[in-house]
Amino acid sequence: MRLSTAVPAAWIVLAVAVSSAQAAPSADARFKTIYTKEWKWRVAEQLARGEGERGVGTSFARVDAPAQEARRVYWEGILKELDGIRPAALSAPEQVNYAVYRAQIAALLDAQRFREYEQPVNADSAFWTSVTFSARRPFATREDYRNYLQQLAALPGYFEQETANMRAGLARGFTPPRVTLAGRDVALAAIAEAKSAQDVVFYTPFKTMPAAIPAGEQEALRAQAREVIRRQVQPAYARVLAFFRNDYVPQARATLAAESMPGGKAYYQSKIVEFTTTHLTAEQIHAIGLAEMAKIRAEMLETMKQAGFAGELPAFLQFLRTDPQFYARTPQELLMRAAWTAKKFDAKADQYFGYLPRRRFAILPVPDDQAPFYTAGRGGPGAYWVNTYNLPARALYSLPALTLHESAPGHAFQMPVAQEQKGVPNFRRAYISAFGEGWALYAERLGAEMGIYETPYEHFGMLSYQAWRASRLVVDTGIHAKGWTREQAQAYLMENTALARHEVETEVDRYISWPGQALSYYLGQMTIQAARAKAEKALGSKFDIRNFHDTVLQLGSVPLPVLEQRIDQFIAEGGKSPYPKEL
Repeated sequence: MRLSTAVPAAWIVLAVAVSSAQAAPSADARFKTIYTKEWKWRVAEQLARGEGERGVGTSFARVDAPAQEARRVYWEGILKELDGIRPAALSAPEQVNYAVYRAQIAALLDAQRFREYEQPVNADSAFWTSVTFSARRPFATREDYRNYLQQLAALPGYFEQETANMRAGLARGFTPPRVTLAGRDVALAAIAEAKSAQDVVFYTPFKTMPAAIPAGEQEALRAQAREVIRRQVQPAYARVLAFFRNDYVPQARATLAAESMPGGKAYYQSKIVEFTTTHLTAEQIHAIGLAEMAKIRAEMLETMKQAGFAGELPAFLQFLRTDPQFYARTPQELLMRAAWTAKKFDAKADQYFGYLPRRRFAILPVPDDQAPFYTAGRGGPGAYWVNTYNLPARALYSLPALTLHESAPGHAFQMPVAQEQKGVPNFRRAYISAFGEGWALYAERLGAEMGIYETPYEHFGMLSYQAWRASRLVVDTGIHAKGWTREQAQAYLMENTALARHEVETEVDRYISWPGQALSYYLGQMTIQAARAKAEKALGSKFDIRNFHDTVLQLGSVPLPVLEQRIDQFIAEGGKSPYPKEL
């Protein structure tokens, strides 16, 4: 008798299901395919630098309307692909990557939807100042110089595209408020009206050139630089200067609030989401700011007593703003005091951090052409820029807090730690303001634990900076959602911080023209402090401050909910270091 070769139908269904499962890519693989292709596209668009790319570029990214619309369409497609993946199906590491990446793509897409590229200028920065950063970098090879000359030759075309974007924004009322643009033509005029090409910042790399380049070739490169600066760069700046003075500023909007711009409330809420990585409303953030200001005010009054000051807070603030003992006499003195604080941190770094970044940083003055409207300082990988302009506005009692924020353990420390992590997707190198600024503000508070603040005045300077950031929650939402005037915002900072009037004015203009960015600092710090308190309570004697800090910084830059989840994991694992023991 012959055996039947028929296969039960149920077996066929099972076999097909198994085969399909084996053939279908895993959620991790699908996700990696999406972000890998998008990053390659981003590099090709010159919106990011490629892996290992260190030299000088030869051109600028396209910023014209067709290129911007193509980016909107592309990121919209990427977001749809991402939403086709269930985060729960991803492995634990990829769930973190997914949370970071989706938020990043959503923010990029929102910027395109609201056509933010039509406002490439605000009270803090502009495309004509951003392009000067290449000139301030050291060049190592003849190829760097040749590429740089090509870049300078491409600058007029790039400026034409940005000017067209500004015209489009002007036509629909999408501009910074006119009041915040006064005097912002200084950086344009410094280049457009320079008497000699050698006086222009773009000539800086040619003043001192590597000895490996023969003298004759050096002179030829210098001659080319003078020619391209005189015939192409300066005329391009002159055209933008004329447009800015004659058309843009006179026709810029008279209103202040982001909610009065095209897109209204939805636009401001998109900036809140981008800069805080939360879905808090403007009303909720305003209330948080008022509550935190009350707490800080109590600390300030206690510190006044420690300083032996018998008067009220307004009198103490006036004393701090006017007494000569609190101000440097020379730019060099200010820079040296900043360096002294940075070295005080170095002496205690290993007590608070297990992992120390290899990248060091220089302490440099803010360039003269940017200083009048620049913040008190700014830091990042390799540099801590100190603003030595208008020394009566640069209080020494707040310099230690500023230094901890901008240098170490703030930006010039945190960013290199993130960059040195191995096996992290390229998109994780991007900066998320709520995390980065929250960490830097936490670093200011940490200075009190570390013994960095040596006098009640320096401790008050730290508290003043805390109040400054908490007051931003009140001021930013006040301006953009509650109808506050510029004068009202300035008065609030003058009454609640020890900032000098010059700094109050430049800061308020920054908040007015850059909606939402100021919200990231204090909300980020609050999240880190709450996570630390939770870990200390849960771990008790097992809590090691070095392991906590290493765990936070190893993440790189992530949305605040991701940070909270990572600290929950840190607690569940017993507070162990995220690094191998040999480190």
